[in-house]
Amino acid sequence: MSALWWWVLAGCAAAYGIKLLGYLVPERILENEKMTRAAGALTIGLLASLTIVNTVASGSEVSFDARFAALMAAAIALLLRAPFLVVVIVGAVAAALVRFLGWG
Repeated sequence: MSALWWWVLAGCAAAYGIKLLGYLVPERILENEKMTRAAGALTIGLLASLTIVNTVASGSEVSFDARFAALMAAAIALLLRAPFLVVVIVGAVAAALVRFLGWG
C-alpha cells in the first residue's frame, strides 16, 4: 500500500476519534449559551470561507470568472430577500450570461 493511503487512513481515524471524543463532553457545556453562539458563528464562517475559496480558486491561482459573477448576483438576490430557489436561478442565469459574453 502506498504512503498516501496510510495518510488517508490516519486522517480518517483521527476524524473518527475526534468525533468520538465529542460524546465525552458534558451536556452542561454543550447547552451553554456561549457555546451555542460560538458553534453557530464557526459554522457560518466555515461555510462563507468554503464558498469564497470555491468561487475564486482555480488550481493554485485566484481567478474571477463566471462563478464570481454568479455569487455576486446571488448575493444581491439574497439582499433583496428573494426565495432560495430564485437565488439559485439568478446565480445560474448570471453565470450563463457571463459565459455567453465570453468572460468565464
